[in-house]
Amino acid sequence: MNTHISQENMIGFLLTTPMFEDLEPREISEITHIVETLKYAAGDIIFNEGDPGDAWYAIYSGQVEVIKQTNSDEKTIKTLEPHSCFGEIAILDGLPRSATIRTTKETVVLRIPLEKFKELLDEDHLVAHKLIKHMALILANRQRSSTEALSRLLLANELSNVQKGIREIVGESSIRE
Repeated sequence: MNTHISQENMIGFLLTTPMFEDLEPREISEITHIVETLKYAAGDIIFNEGDPGDAWYAIYSGQVEVIKQTNSDEKTIKTLEPHSCFGEIAILDGLPRSATIRTTKETVVLRIPLEKFKELLDEDHLVAHKLIKHMALILANRQRSSTEALSRLLLANELSNVQKGIREIVGESSIRE
């Protein structure tokens, strides 16, 4: 369901959200016209694992859980709070969603549609290129952290901790898609 957030509140929120922290207020105001504001009830699915990656999101209020489907069950691998972004990998690789996102309480998200974001890139808006660079840096940091954690786990040679450790690594490295 669509809801309304004033442009002033949206800009203030985005300035304090890590994905947008390197942008100037005027740059953020350049993209607010493509941002959709959506409200979800507790337990709503924002998208399912395997869905097309058609947008990325920032949590304005509320909370979501990142869920991975197993053979016969589902596992929550991470809970995300306000100012967290998710779905940004779809902006970069265009592949289907790697996890399901479900709200745990009433939640408001800012949705940035892939098609509108691509238009900004095609029009060479500097703000779109800055966001892509920041996404790449965030993803590189996640990959570096995952590699270091996996290396420590394997070097420890404690097989009893491997499953737990790998679960934590997966939760850190792929949760935002």
